[in-house]
Amino acid sequence: MPRCGSRDKALGGERGSAAVDFVLIGGVLVLMCMSIVQLALVLHVRNTLIDAAGSGARYGTLADRGPSDARDRTVSLITSSLGPSYAREVAAEAVDSGPGRMLRVTVTSPLPAFGLLGPAQAMTVQGHAPLPR
Repeated sequence: MPRCGSRDKALGGERGSAAVDFVLIGGVLVLMCMSIVQLALVLHVRNTLIDAAGSGARYGTLADRGPSDARDRTVSLITSSLGPSYAREVAAEAVDSGPGRMLRVTVTSPLPAFGLLGPAQAMTVQGHAPLPR
């Protein structure tokens, strides 16, 4: 029967290496998981802004509405879903486009790089809707 001392010699001095392996692999896995969560947050913010701009543009093309109503509607939608810091720069204008006129709503907002914090004016999205003739 081997003695405890000979067992340590058989391991070749690797005692405690499992803890180091766990820390190294765990750190990489946490970094990967947080990167995926951050990417999902960026896509969520982008899609929410695109939807708000499109909804605002469609609202502004109703018979009794105009570009200022489209802008107000877009700001309201963004503020209620993401917060006021994402609705600081919203513009609505009628533009000529190919076969007819369009109402374009442009939203410029921060890019959420670290959680919901990030560089200002880094993301610009637009929503369009055809104006009635």
